[in-house]
Amino acid sequence: MSENKHFIEQIIDEDVSNGFPVSKIKFRFPPEPNGFLHIGHVKAICINFNLANQFNAPIILRFDDTNPEKEEQIFIDAIKEDISWLGFSWTEERFTSDYFEQLYLWAEFLIANNKAYVDSQNSSEIAVQKGTPTSPGSNSPFRDRTIEENLKLFKEMKQGVHSEGTHVLRAKISMNANNMLLRDPVLYRVLKKEHPRTKSSWVVYPMYDWAHGESDYIEQISHSLCTLEFKPHRELYNWFLKQIADPKKTKPKQREFARLNLSHTITSKRKLMLLVEGGHVSGWDDPRMPTISGLRRRGYPPKALVAFVEAAGVAKRENIIEASLLEYCAREELNKTTQRVMVVSDPIKLVITNYPENTTELLNAENNPEDPSFGSREMPFGKEVFIEKEDFKEEAGNKFFRLTIGKEVRLKGAYIISANKVVYNDNQTIKEVQCTYDPKSKSGSGSEESQRKVKGTLHWVSKKDAFEVEIREYDRLFVEPSPGSAKTNEELIGMLNKDSMRILKGYAEPFLKTAVSGNKYQFQRKGYFVTDKESTVNKLIFNKTVGLRDNWSKKQNN
Repeated sequence: MSENKHFIEQIIDEDVSNGFPVSKIKFRFPPEPNGFLHIGHVKAICINFNLANQFNAPIILRFDDTNPEKEEQIFIDAIKEDISWLGFSWTEERFTSDYFEQLYLWAEFLIANNKAYVDSQNSSEIAVQKGTPTSPGSNSPFRDRTIEENLKLFKEMKQGVHSEGTHVLRAKISMNANNMLLRDPVLYRVLKKEHPRTKSSWVVYPMYDWAHGESDYIEQISHSLCTLEFKPHRELYNWFLKQIADPKKTKPKQREFARLNLSHTITSKRKLMLLVEGGHVSGWDDPRMPTISGLRRRGYPPKALVAFVEAAGVAKRENIIEASLLEYCAREELNKTTQRVMVVSDPIKLVITNYPENTTELLNAENNPEDPSFGSREMPFGKEVFIEKEDFKEEAGNKFFRLTIGKEVRLKGAYIISANKVVYNDNQTIKEVQCTYDPKSKSGSGSEESQRKVKGTLHWVSKKDAFEVEIREYDRLFVEPSPGSAKTNEELIGMLNKDSMRILKGYAEPFLKTAVSGNKYQFQRKGYFVTDKESTVNKLIFNKTVGLRDNWSKKQNN
């Protein structure tokens, strides 16, 4: 058994070595279509789909559509899009609602074998009667109904005779069980809501614990993998299967792994929906959201998300992964795959006084020094250029290696310049900085001057040729590193970072006029950016994916 394999791989290897046929290995990914998938789901997707690939086994995408109140087609479509975007494909697409008839018949089978009964208490009464983790529960006054009466009532529930909340069907296990989930759990409730697929055909709907394991059995899933919060459910999962499983068929094995928790982030669909419905973000795909669609819109490549999950590992214990690791994985991938461009986000104008008037020079700029196959492009240069305001100080100390009066810097891919004079507006803001350039210092010209070293290199754009763009920079959505610890919705909202988005007006080199939604670039010295879907022909919008500074490696080395 390889030490490099994670514990789930080792479990499957052990099953095979104990005689379980490889041909019967089968997996599933069972999302509930009541929201968009998030970064935590990426781990579950990678584990299940990678195992399917590793064992050449089928994998089913099953939508757990047992709650018609919250499920919508938009979520089904988004889930499929996200999984495909990550680079995975499924063998079959199923829905739990495909099995409603079989699940109902098995529930009748439980009743007929005195393993289930109709309870006419309300939910509050049932909750009190279940007891506590340290004290046993008490039997429902309806627990000893006859089999005939239970069957009659359950059929009436199915036919819509009874109102919501009047009756539920409960398994008859034990009200003294140490595991409270085994204290006669609810199997069915009446919900007179139209289902996205079955419409009004059903008014009784199975609970998750009943539907999940039996759906695994119907599909003959060999290994049912889920996160640690479902570990207490395993005993109930097995009890249900024991009641209906054919010994000759595969009995699914539930095993649990630690969910992926990211710092400064929540991965609860209910809480994410709170942010969406409360207008705290622009939608499920807001670039600040930890949803797959939000990360995609922000410019994270699918390979970066998969690499992040692999780096985080498959563990048995819960932990919180630093967001800087995700940023590191994005940076590593984008560094190899993006073109370098020039964009100035907070401009100050330079006037090169000794450069010829009314002249535009086309300079050669490499597109990606990491990969010569990216080629090069022409970039216009003229008498007036923009640089970043932060790259100039009229007076500065020896540790400031950017532009200051009397010192030289190189404009990247162009010339060495020296600042000589500052011209002010009437309100004492800087109007322009007057400079001179060394005509012999042109990058790549082969001259001795072009090889001359100076300490600072700045990005720039030609004022005459540049065009205006909108730049959206993002910070952590929450100021607290563990927002999931919030006890109330109000406390959670109070943890939101009010400065999580900053909108800037910048100027871009003309090459970027060809940018379309989803194009990714490295803005020289600023970070990685992606063209936002809200961009138009007249207004290009760029979302900042991640900066150039590697905080993850720095932390590991300290």
